[in-house]
Amino acid sequence: MGVRTGTSPTHGHRMNASILVLGLGNILMQDEGIGVRVVEALEQGWTFPEHVSLVDGGTCGMDMLDIIASHRRMIVVDAVKTGAPPTTLVRLEGDAVPAFFKGKLSPHQVGLSDLLATLRLQDEGPESTVVIGCVPAGMQITLDLTPQVAARVPELVGMVLAELRALGVEPAPR
Repeated sequence: MGVRTGTSPTHGHRMNASILVLGLGNILMQDEGIGVRVVEALEQGWTFPEHVSLVDGGTCGMDMLDIIASHRRMIVVDAVKTGAPPTTLVRLEGDAVPAFFKGKLSPHQVGLSDLLATLRLQDEGPESTVVIGCVPAGMQITLDLTPQVAARVPELVGMVLAELRALGVEPAPR
C-alpha cells in the first residue's frame, strides 16, 4: 500500500477539492487484484494535479482510515461480485456503495464499508464515493490477471478518467 501520485494525506487536514483514487485487491489472487492493476496503469500512463492521490490500497485495512479521511471525494477501483457474467464492468454510487462492500471478496479483512462507517461516526471521510469495478473471471493464486479481465483494464482506466474529468480534473498523458 502506498500513495503513488499527488499529495500525501495529512492528518486532520483536508484539501478542499482533494480526490482519492483507491485501487483495492489482492494481487496474489488473479482478478481480485484488478483495482491495484488499474491504479498502476493510471500511474504509468497519466499525470495528475497535486490534489489527486492514487493509492494502492491492497486489501484495505484500518491503516487506510487517515488516508481516506483526508480526501473529499473517493473513486474506488475493485473486483466486484454482482452476479453478472465475468468481465462485466460496474459503476456504483450512493447507497449502492456500502451495500456492495458488505459482501467483500475477502471476508477476513476489514472492508471498506467498515472504514466508511467508522469515518461517518467521526464525522469525517469523503463526501462522495464511486466504485468502478470488474466482475472477476478467475481467482487462482497467481500474479497475472486472466486474459479476459486484463483486456478490460483500458476500459476501467477510461472510466476512472471520466470520473475525474466530471470532478473537474484533466489528467495529462505521460
